[in-house]
Amino acid sequence: MDDASPSPILACRTLRKSFGPIEVLHGVDLTLAPGEVHAIVGENGAGKSTLMKCLSGYETADSGEILLDGRPVTFPDSGAAEAAGVVLIHQEFALVEDLGAAENIFLGREYVRNGLLDRRRMEREARELLEQLETHVDLRQRVRYLSVSQMQMVEIAKAVARNARVLFMDEPTDVLTGAETEVLFALIRRLKAQGVAIAYVSHKLDEIGRIADRVTVLRDGHLVATQDVSEVDPPSMARMMVGRELSDMYPDKAPDPGADVVLRVRGLDVPGAVRNASFDVRRGEVLGFAGLVGAGRTEAFEGLLGLRPATGTVELDGEPIQIRHPEDAKRAGLVYLTEDRKVKGLIQAMRLAPNLTLQALERFANPFLDRPAEREALAQAAERYDIRGGRLDALAGELSGGNQQKLVLAKILLGEPRIVILDEPTRGIDVGTKRQIYHLVHELAQAGLAVVVISSEMQEIIGLSHRVVVMRSGRITGILDGDEMTENEIVQYATGLKDQGDRHEYAA
Repeated sequence: MDDASPSPILACRTLRKSFGPIEVLHGVDLTLAPGEVHAIVGENGAGKSTLMKCLSGYETADSGEILLDGRPVTFPDSGAAEAAGVVLIHQEFALVEDLGAAENIFLGREYVRNGLLDRRRMEREARELLEQLETHVDLRQRVRYLSVSQMQMVEIAKAVARNARVLFMDEPTDVLTGAETEVLFALIRRLKAQGVAIAYVSHKLDEIGRIADRVTVLRDGHLVATQDVSEVDPPSMARMMVGRELSDMYPDKAPDPGADVVLRVRGLDVPGAVRNASFDVRRGEVLGFAGLVGAGRTEAFEGLLGLRPATGTVELDGEPIQIRHPEDAKRAGLVYLTEDRKVKGLIQAMRLAPNLTLQALERFANPFLDRPAEREALAQAAERYDIRGGRLDALAGELSGGNQQKLVLAKILLGEPRIVILDEPTRGIDVGTKRQIYHLVHELAQAGLAVVVISSEMQEIIGLSHRVVVMRSGRITGILDGDEMTENEIVQYATGLKDQGDRHEYAA
């Protein structure tokens, strides 16, 4: 920062942090100035979240110095950091699911009147905060019943309510719609005008140019560069993140799979979510599912796989099958990568090997668990899917988000399935890991598997898919292929400007 720049509110010098024998931050420097949005980018495992946790009291650095208003400071815990105006919005929600939105927003700093909770005041202020975010929820409804994007807005409102001087945002738009992202950006601009320093972590590099003033790039725990955003563009940021060119982000699509239908679905109904959905998936095909948040894509496949009540007819290789439970789907060769890897995909407090083998336990227990075979399976998966955890006896919760995603992929593919359903496979994943997953999808299709990709990223859907199914309000509005698979065309079907009704061509 030049001499005319304001003095930093918060800074760190040569910050180092290890977990066991593995050092994850190698002498990192960072400054956060008032009225600045400072982006922090890097691959999964680069040290971004660890750096923010050290600066906000959730972790203690092993060495180095943290400065608040130019003076050395130590935050023994997150409460001490928040008391000093340093607040972290977690990537993974830190909400109490059985409390309401207002109770969560003021948790630990409740208003009290005459010895009793002043619920009226808390609800009034919570409503004002959420109105700023254009989020309308029943403040007393348990948070567990809110949508994921509503939970994210409650998390943001909770942080704003703490009158932060420094606000850390870890992937805040990951689960937000485009409209909700614009609302958040407007809030960030207001906070910036008020002199709040904002550290903004995102894998969406196009966001950085829109919202940030400076960007710091981390790679493998090392500081690569800190530059003004005006001096860099997304491709140059990606090169700094991964240390190489990423020109071949999407592999060439596997050859046209032909008309060999492996899965046929007709008249799928999921109560309250999906109506009369019909589609085919072909051997060697990547079939994309596009649509806006709430379109019913996830619900359709949860119904198909026995995770929700559903009706309709399903055929596998032309033979009718009944799937009433996830075990039925597994026996039929259908596997599902959930969009929520943290809660539904892995047991965070369990080590890597049992997480990997949990769905294929019959292969490793006969009747007693064959631990050497389990460890060998993990070693092979770590090499095959490039799972980097520092050590193979780590807990799943100790892995970075990208490595957790690769572990879940390894887990569902361990049983050698025939049909692979991937729900938001690259959500919260850095650009280098995205490329790895895209090439894996290509390899699966080339090997003759049928692959379904549900994604909110338009370029991802177009770049991977042979055909695209578009959903809106629980209905399939279009099935597109060839030259029809453009962003403009998909958006028109996703927003209701076009609708094929029941005239879909299920198989080309």
